[in-house]
Amino acid sequence: MKENTQAEWKGVVFVLLGALLFSAKAVVVKLTYRYEISAIGSLFFRMFFAFPFLVWMAWSAEKDTNKTTLTKRDYWNVLIMGVVGYYLASLFDFLGLKYISAGLERIILFIYPTLVVILSFFFLKKKIHTREVFSLILTYTGVFLAYGQDVQMGSAKDVSLGAFFILLSALTYAIYLMGSGSIIPRLGARKFTAWALIISSIVVFLHFLVFGKYEELIQPWSFYPLAFMLGTIHTVVPAALVSEGIKRVGSKTAAIVGSVGPMSTLFLAYWLLDEPITILHSIGTLFVLTGVFWISTAKKPKEVSV
Repeated sequence: MKENTQAEWKGVVFVLLGALLFSAKAVVVKLTYRYEISAIGSLFFRMFFAFPFLVWMAWSAEKDTNKTTLTKRDYWNVLIMGVVGYYLASLFDFLGLKYISAGLERIILFIYPTLVVILSFFFLKKKIHTREVFSLILTYTGVFLAYGQDVQMGSAKDVSLGAFFILLSALTYAIYLMGSGSIIPRLGARKFTAWALIISSIVVFLHFLVFGKYEELIQPWSFYPLAFMLGTIHTVVPAALVSEGIKRVGSKTAAIVGSVGPMSTLFLAYWLLDEPITILHSIGTLFVLTGVFWISTAKKPKEVSV
């Protein structure tokens, strides 16, 4: 019993640290934009510094797990999920951060569980339950409150464009979650995540090779520690921590613990980027956290037609 409790507490700590580091990623990306660099340039540096660690992560996962016979379809699944779930989601995220605050970015990204529910309803014909309906209403009310606050503080056109890119990022990540559900139990979460990120890295490198500006590779020395942190502390480390944490406490507990992410981003953005924390931002964040929490912890209440 004591060992189980200790394992659960370790899992909670792993997920908490992972969520905090993942959420701080937006702030670090915004800091890189203080230099002369594009979204794809910043993303290139992130994956460049992450890549060696991802290779090691995949290699160690191959050693630690049982050999699983994969079909041709499985290989295609991993490839597509790597492109959709990490390359496209990251690209849209980095593009959006050019236009909106780190706080609003985290709020919009955090709605991806609600998008899974909506996509499942339209494409998998899964019913939406009463609790989920109220969760969706609460979540998107919170998003609109935070969005409206950012519009008042900046350009409506820029904020709308940035919010659209972040919504696409959340949507592609939701698609990734739905598409990867069948293969993760067979491959293992750590192994699948490592390979998906490796594939994403290769696509990012190719993207930069074709469309990037090579002069962006030469930056002031103060830029490179930021880029290294982005690729390691805010990409590889939290991916490993969350994966280990989920193994110990399960996905539902991990979702609850991970809800600290949006709030931590608001405070970090206030501290490091001078982004104001307003009442509407706080209320919007609270609505989103509550709505997503209800959806993430929902059981099977009475179904309703939508």
